[in-house]
Amino acid sequence: MANTKQSAKRARQNLKRQAINTINKSATKTAVRAAITAIQTKAPVATGKTALMGAIKALSKAGSKGAIPKKRASRKISRLTKLAQKTNPGILA
Repeated sequence: MANTKQSAKRARQNLKRQAINTINKSATKTAVRAAITAIQTKAPVATGKTALMGAIKALSKAGSKGAIPKKRASRKISRLTKLAQKTNPGILA
């Protein structure tokens, strides 16, 4: 329990931020899963490209907002891109 007004406010802010970060992380994971599925099932290039760009956007946003560390977001983007290029070379053209 918070002892001062300041610590009570910080506790409220932390709860709000925790909820926002949870939402951002969940959306990011969903987008990454969708992209991996689209890439590995060799879906049409347009579908795969859309899923990949959505995942990259979600990871970048989560990294910039602080929901996940920036370097982790960068690493995941890099690995997704490598997977897409290896599995379906036309996806990034």
